[in-house]
Amino acid sequence: MEPETDVEPGAYAEELADALVGVLRPIRRRLRAGLTVPRLRGAEVELLRLVEARPGIGVSEAAKELHLAGNSVSTLVNRLVQDGQLVRETDPADRRAARLLLTEAAGARLRDWRARRAALVRRQVDRLGQADRDALRAAIPALRRLAVNLREEADRP
Repeated sequence: MEPETDVEPGAYAEELADALVGVLRPIRRRLRAGLTVPRLRGAEVELLRLVEARPGIGVSEAAKELHLAGNSVSTLVNRLVQDGQLVRETDPADRRAARLLLTEAAGARLRDWRARRAALVRRQVDRLGQADRDALRAAIPALRRLAVNLREEADRP
């Protein structure tokens, strides 16, 4: 699908960024409103999701992956361990290094968050017409490639 021809290229990028923020911000707000447990900060959720995807990841590797300073991730890890969301185990290959694992509580919390997020988005997508639903489905691969490009750019020095 081609962008509208009367939109300048720079404006198109800004419109896309604004549209993405306009979708993500209300999703975050609505999900926070339904919480029965203390809210996690964005970086804490990102770290939990990373540990879920890569159990046993080390603190320095997590910092690199999240584009955060090592001491910032250490602070997050300490808080999440104290809150019962993460387990920090000594790496048998290097006794100085720690490996991170989710607790059952954190796994359940992430599963609940995903289910609530999917239900919220599904309800709103169902309110759209078929053409809009088809356009959103068709845009998913391009949005994933955009996300990869953004991560790759962040990885460059």
